Amino acid sequence: MKVTLAKSAGFCFGVQRAVDVVNKQINEKTAPLYTYGPIIHNETVVNEFKAHGVQVMEEGQEANSEPGTVILRSHGVSRAVEETIRANGHNIIDATCPFVKKIHRAVDEHSKAGEYIVIIGNPDHPEVQGIVGWINGDNYSVIPDMETAVNFSVNSQVRICIVSQTTFNHNKFQELVEIIKEKGYDIIVLNTICDATNKRQVEAAEIASKVDAMLVIGSKNSSNTQKLYEICKTKCNDTYYIQTADDFQPTDLSSIESVGITAGASTPNNIIEEVQKKCQK
Repeated sequence: MKVTLAKSAGFCFGVQRAVDVVNKQINEKTAPLYTYGPIIHNETVVNEFKAHGVQVMEEGQEANSEPGTVILRSHGVSRAVEETIRANGHNIIDATCPFVKKIHRAVDEHSKAGEYIVIIGNPDHPEVQGIVGWINGDNYSVIPDMETAVNFSVNSQVRICIVSQTTFNHNKFQELVEIIKEKGYDIIVLNTICDATNKRQVEAAEIASKVDAMLVIGSKNSSNTQKLYEICKTKCNDTYYIQTADDFQPTDLSSIESVGITAGASTPNNIIEEVQKKCQK
């Protein structure tokens, strides 16, 4: 079987940076050591860190946890969360992806200027929730899909600043922006989709269009992996969403002559390598 592995598969810059931050604190034997929420969306990585004593602090646990060092997750947190963590005696190390921090600064600045903020993304995703937490006031909307964009309405006198979740589908972002533009608002568009995300999506689509089957590796709660799966599925009907090499057997691909492999930004290289080796057996 011919196996094609996407060059962009695996950890992105922001994820690798966050993982390196945690490993550094583990090596320095920082204790107690927490990550605020899962440091990245990959259960294997999170469980490995737990085995080294890293605790996952969830929202509302700031006051009930022994004061220590809290590493902010790669997806970022709201301004209020940062303030609450500090107020409860914890030291903060910020592992937020720099591209996400750029959005925090943008919505802070543009909302202070009186602009209405539109975030294109999943309202339930921690990255989007963190972005919302840097907006001054309540003049904002989160738009996840076409229906919401079509029904969107705001005072026509206000200027609108549009940003995006960093892992959003680039083509869908453009579609939703066009729908809002057609309403005649005064709009400034900041395309905040990470370049690595766009590159990963384009490469995955290209590979999926040329193979008999496509494997997309990543955690089920990973937004960028879900987007990869959706993109690949439109190009290759036999697209499978797996988390590890244990999620499929070579016999599942017994009648396949070619398979493509891509992986979300939070998928470790060792898992990708295990999947690749299993396909080549």
